[in-house]
Formats: sequence, C-alpha cells, structure tokens
Amino acid sequence: MAKPANKKSAPAKPSWRGIIPPLVTPLVGRDELDAPGLGRLVEHILAGGASGIFALGSTGEAPSLSYRLRRELAERVCDHVAGRVPVLVGITDTSFVESVNLTAHSKKAGAAAVVLAPPFYFPAGQPELLEYIQHLAAELALPVFLYNMPSYTKLFFEPDTVRAAAELPNVLGLKDSSGNMGYFHRLRALFADRPDFALLVGPEELLVESVLAGGHGGICGGANLCPELYVAAYQAARAGELAKAQELHRRIMAIAGSVYAVGRHGSSYLKGLKCALSLRGICSDFMAEPFHHFREPEREKVRQALVKLGIL
Repeated sequence: MAKPANKKSAPAKPSWRGIIPPLVTPLVGRDELDAPGLGRLVEHILAGGASGIFALGSTGEAPSLSYRLRRELAERVCDHVAGRVPVLVGITDTSFVESVNLTAHSKKAGAAAVVLAPPFYFPAGQPELLEYIQHLAAELALPVFLYNMPSYTKLFFEPDTVRAAAELPNVLGLKDSSGNMGYFHRLRALFADRPDFALLVGPEELLVESVLAGGHGGICGGANLCPELYVAAYQAARAGELAKAQELHRRIMAIAGSVYAVGRHGSSYLKGLKCALSLRGICSDFMAEPFHHFREPEREKVRQALVKLGIL
C-alpha cells in the first residue's frame, strides 16, 4: 500500500470509535526492537480494519522498556502507520517530566494523542489525582486519554474524578481496564450528555457487552492476533445484530480460554499472545524482563490451541 507523502501527519479529527489494538512490542533483546516484525504487525492490524493503534500500553510492556526504546517505538509505529489511522502513545510514568517529554517526542513523530494511567507506587488520593491530571494536561503537547488500570497501578479513577477531568479541553476519553461493568455503567450515565467523550473498554471479554451498553469500542489485546474478529464483533454489537455479536463473542472467549490460559502465572496472557504472533510468523515472542517467552512445551500448547481455533 502506498504511503502518504507526509509520513508525520495524523488523521484530522479522529472519531475514537471502534477497535484500537494495544500494540504488542516485538523485541529481539532487552533493549532492541524486532523492527521487521513491528512492520508486519502494524500492517496485519491495519489490514484487519482497526480504527487506530495504541503503542506503549500494558500489552506493549511499556513500564519494562527503556525511555530510549519507548521513543524509538513511537517513531517507528508512526512511520509505519503513516497517517492511515490515529496513533496513541502511552505516557504513564512515575515521573511527571518523563510523561511530558515522551508526549513531545510522540507529537513530533506524528502521534494523535497520548494515554495516561495514574502514576503507580505512591498511593495518591482522588483530589491529588485530579490535580495531577490538571497540571499534566496543561503541559502536554497532545490530547490525552485516561487509562483506568487498577490491577496494575493500584489506583482507581473514580467516576467523579473522570467527570471533573473531562472538563479539561484536551481530555478526550477513558480506557477502562478494571473489568467492572458496574463502573462502566456509572461512567456511561455520567457522560450521557457528552457523546464526544469516548469510553473504550480494555478486557476483550467485555467488548460486546460494553458496546451494547453504549460504549464506543475496545482497546483489546487479542486484536493484535485477529483484528478482523474484534472489528466484526464491535460492528455487530453497534448495529444491534445480537445473534452475530454473540457468536463473535463466543470466538473471542475461546481465544481467552485457550491461548491466554497456557501457563501458571499472571503473565500467561501476554506470553500466550506473543507466542501466538510468533507462531503466525508475524513477530518475535521475546519478552522484556522479568518475563521470558514460553518454552517448547507451552509453545506446543499454544500451537494446538491456534489450530483448534482455525487461526493456524
């Protein structure tokens, strides 16, 4: 596919609707990207109909990557995408200044927005989180999505905090990875008068349910592997085609119950996803420390699961 002449330009006025995969970071070493694999992965995702790409999220192992590598990844992803869809870049960090620096770098590379989870380690209260967002948003060179990820950050964006943050002109929406549909419904009610504020769900098991409840799409890890499946599920749910949406949901659950279930630890989701991408010949399955890729026994289990699912 021919690329636009201006590789650094992002699409005008992104809608922030649909499937925006949280990009896996292909690696071949602790501080080295699998550059050819990254290119194949981006093209695979775009060919599947994704509405955008989110680099440097949890699925991208962002907290485990050096600042140098994060900047390189932002540049390479924007170059590969070349303005065909908006690129979001995760800037979550314990350092305020590093979040600002990565945003400036991402804007220069061509990103459309950044994504911010609460700074982990120190247990900030909700007033402190709101003030943090206000101060950071005033410094950022790009619009920002909030990222509710309490299982990793140990902090929760309470609905009232989200509503207050949404009054800032450059806060665009929220990705909710809490897995709590009660929380998601509360947000939907709070933002009934703000159809411009995008509410996207992280856990793919909740994609169809959240869209049927009025959500705007998903940032689902499995869309690295089978982007067309998640796009079709989103479209069916949005169109109210319940039987079709239920069947696609069943297929999504089958991936979660097999590919992600190999192994004994919480890292099994990411190990399984990277292993599956490797088996499909898309990119390396090397992982950032403290994790390692699946050994041959687990790799064979993932292979068998992909064959059974019709993916291999």
